[in-house]
Amino acid sequence: MTKQAGRSARDSVWREGGPRRGGRSGQPSGLDRERITEASVRLLDAEGLAKFSMRRLAAELNVTAMSLYWYVDTKDDLLELALDAAFAELRLPDPENTDEDWREQLRALATAYRQLLFRHPWLSPLAGRFLNIGPNALAFSRVVQRVVRRAGLPAHGVTGAISAVFQFVYGFGTIEGHFFARIADTGLSPDEYFEQAMAVVDEVPGSGDVMRESKDLMAARGGDTVAEMLDRDFTFALDLLIAGIEAMVARG
Repeated sequence: MTKQAGRSARDSVWREGGPRRGGRSGQPSGLDRERITEASVRLLDAEGLAKFSMRRLAAELNVTAMSLYWYVDTKDDLLELALDAAFAELRLPDPENTDEDWREQLRALATAYRQLLFRHPWLSPLAGRFLNIGPNALAFSRVVQRVVRRAGLPAHGVTGAISAVFQFVYGFGTIEGHFFARIADTGLSPDEYFEQAMAVVDEVPGSGDVMRESKDLMAARGGDTVAEMLDRDFTFALDLLIAGIEAMVARG
């Protein structure tokens, strides 16, 4: 059984005694955990999760693969470090600032998370693989919780509201990231790809009625480009969720 298969809920690079930080004789010069993590993020962005390996990362850093093991025990350690490094990109509002409306703070957090998932398509599969207890992920979770608490929900409803909003964002951002990655592989623009895809679907037997209904809905939605259509859908769906939180607060 590999270490990946045998990982338990207690396994995390962030636990005491986690990643090695160097300091022993014979360690490779010019390396540290921060540099290795930054290179991991760049490589994941460039080549994706499936191609990521200790050997490929070592080549990127111009060191031997064994050199990396002075700082981490496994590839999973690197992935967990990269995951938390990505969360550091999020700009977090001050949840104690009562001059800012909680709704706008929640919209800002949800939008930033969507953009993060879009920039790093490898992030979404990792988010469910690890405990997400790195400092940046915890900071994000803490701010989200405090912002949603300000809405006035009963304590037992706070986690449900957070799930409603951020599981929606997770799904939207994940699909959006995969969709644009597929487009990039074709060499087409998003709008060209969309037009071709719609034409292909039109040719599928039995799809006529469904497509006519879908086209009417898309026309009503508005938006001249794929990006505009996605933005409008995201904004409207997020408004629905926030309105739902407001309705639950009003119900007491």
